[in-house]
Amino acid sequence: MKENIDKMNVGVLGGGTMGSGIVQVAAQNGHKTILVDLNEDVLNKSKVKFAKIMSRLVDKGNISQDQADANQANVVYSKDVKDFASCEIVIEAILEDINVKSKVFSNLESIVSKECILASNTSSLSIASIGASVDESRRVIGIHFFNPAPLMPLVEIIPAVQTSEATLSTAKSLIDGWGKVTVVCKDTPGFIVNRVARPFYGEAMRIYEEGIADFATIDWAMTDIGGFRMGPYTLMDYIGNDVNYTVTETVFTAFYFDPRYKPSFTQKRYTEAGYLGRKSGKGFFDYREGAVNIAPSQNRELGQQIFERILMMLINEAVDALFLNIGSKEAIDLAMTKGVNYPKGLLIWADELGLDFVLAKLESMFAEYGEDRYRPSPLLRRMVKSGDTFFGDIK
Repeated sequence: MKENIDKMNVGVLGGGTMGSGIVQVAAQNGHKTILVDLNEDVLNKSKVKFAKIMSRLVDKGNISQDQADANQANVVYSKDVKDFASCEIVIEAILEDINVKSKVFSNLESIVSKECILASNTSSLSIASIGASVDESRRVIGIHFFNPAPLMPLVEIIPAVQTSEATLSTAKSLIDGWGKVTVVCKDTPGFIVNRVARPFYGEAMRIYEEGIADFATIDWAMTDIGGFRMGPYTLMDYIGNDVNYTVTETVFTAFYFDPRYKPSFTQKRYTEAGYLGRKSGKGFFDYREGAVNIAPSQNRELGQQIFERILMMLINEAVDALFLNIGSKEAIDLAMTKGVNYPKGLLIWADELGLDFVLAKLESMFAEYGEDRYRPSPLLRRMVKSGDTFFGDIK
């Protein structure tokens, strides 16, 4: 592992929302940080935004003016990737396109030292594929922040099959030192969070398409009864229907068209119609001035059924992620609470409900629909048979 990790020079490629957020985190932790973007307007916006954030923190009394000045002085804004030559780690935060990323990494390798770690902030693309684009693939790793990076505590650390133990150890220690909650996960589509969270959207879509409930009622069930901060439709509108649909389609394809990740025609049609959510003024809900949205039914019996159906699918996905060694049980529960603010970890939630209860609900749906998307995880069946729980007896 590298010495003096807290003094490493950090490079960030891409000055968009995520890249700028990573720059802020690195700079606030005392690192000389080089932000490179080919678009000068993007660089200027990032610089102005960082200055405003620092000013706001000073006004609130969170930091001194001297500290704010030092944080801003830590950042170098550049249009030239050759300025990464002095960096000991470069984090790429650009377009989610494997071909573009591969070309970028190949170019970066010709600029940085042989010991410089090359990291991607991708949310779902193969780290192994990115690593294959460079000669020294042992130093390539995934470091997936969540938006907004300065505020969200979770960071997924994803070693590829080529990644060395030294690279993993250094990357994890660096991000841990930034006060983040890190989870190490296997290089599979969606990693932990974007894999396990798919049913939150997908099953909500199925419930709507079957005519069981409208968007507002489904969201009400998940927030009022389930305790989630946002319902699936409000969250999809917040993320952007086009973005959320693309992620779902990407995960579905990457998993060789496993029906558990099947996209929804409803979301596809909304995207095609330009109903993208908050950013377009209208999505599943209408955000335009003066718009009136339908109120939820607030039928508690119906809401309980909706909540349980979505929760069972989420739990089953978390159990299957553990079954396939995507991450440890602690990592999976941490990822969902710290990465997407779930009320509690899905595996501890399963323990509290009773694994036999969860299995019975899933088997009932599997029998009713006859679709493979509802198949219970083999690990869940084994645990019910043996009487085990994930985290011991629940008092």
